[in-house]
Amino acid sequence: QVHLVESGGGLVQGGGSLRLSCAASGVTFSRYAMGWFRQAPGKDREFVAAISWSGVTTDYADSVKGRFTISRDNAKNMVDLQMNSLKSEDTAVYYCALDRRFAGTSLDPNEYEYWGQGTQVTVSS
Repeated sequence: QVHLVESGGGLVQGGGSLRLSCAASGVTFSRYAMGWFRQAPGKDREFVAAISWSGVTTDYADSVKGRFTISRDNAKNMVDLQMNSLKSEDTAVYYCALDRRFAGTSLDPNEYEYWGQGTQVTVSS
């Protein structure tokens, strides 16, 4: 059974940094692309970043480009999201997700099969 567990969320002042981690188990992690999404209260879940199985290809939402960095360690079955220069509009629950399509990175949450439980990120202004 596939499990994804996020950690690293919390409260941070605007301009600060947080690093989110997602640990995967029950799956051959190195085969699959991974993504980070977020959902703010009253809003739809939105794409944040994605990384290919090898880590060579990454994609970012325009709103986080240049501030967030996604990375993975296939030996440890983990994917991270380094978030710098945080803004109040980054406040949301952040989810990691696994894409089992054997394709490239995807911005569409419907193409991700497994999801973590989410971790809250709150940025104070």
